[in-house]
Amino acid sequence: MGPLPWPRLLLLPLGCFALLLPPPGAAEFSPSLDSDFTFTLPAGRKECFYQPMRKEASLELEYQVLDGAGLDVDFHLLSPKGETLVFDERKSDGVHTVETEDGDYMFCFDNTFSTISEKVIFFELILDNMGEDGENQEDWKKYVTGTDLLDMKLEDILESINSVKARLSKSVQIQTLLRAFEARDRNIQESNFDRVNFWSMVNLGVMVVVSAVQVYMLKSLFEDKRKSRT
Repeated sequence: MGPLPWPRLLLLPLGCFALLLPPPGAAEFSPSLDSDFTFTLPAGRKECFYQPMRKEASLELEYQVLDGAGLDVDFHLLSPKGETLVFDERKSDGVHTVETEDGDYMFCFDNTFSTISEKVIFFELILDNMGEDGENQEDWKKYVTGTDLLDMKLEDILESINSVKARLSKSVQIQTLLRAFEARDRNIQESNFDRVNFWSMVNLGVMVVVSAVQVYMLKSLFEDKRKSRT
């Protein structure tokens, strides 16, 4: 499996903004049950996103820093009221789950502490109890008739389908995380490879210079002895 692609999202610089309202340049995601994104966060920048949520739903967010010096970033998660729910300082990854209420939840990635290195960040959103499953179940009941003649009740069928769906979603989530880990490990290996090659060339250059100096010194010693004898 190849490394995780790194598409760049079109994000607007936010800087300082009020936490009680979504910033005008923030990106909004559709209410998908499972979404993952990878973007590049420049040095000295802070990027924020917001996700609309419903009451008594669940928001799970996992992030990883795939590339960049230190592999660290500051992370903030705020409620629709502007309250700080999660704050991670200089971490390379994290997993957070919150029970939500109606409103827009904001999460920010902060790289303002870095003046040189940009960061490549992967994050995944998993939304539960968004109200779509119940509507789908009602649609099933409209088209199914004569369930009393079936050996298995409709509720049992729906329970089995939901169980399979949950297992498949978990499998997709694990595969996505494995791809993210592979991309980060590959970046670390390539960085170490370049570093080893650089210092190997430096050591080789030093050895060549030392050898040349030693040959010159030995040669100069023999030349001095010859001149003193004559």
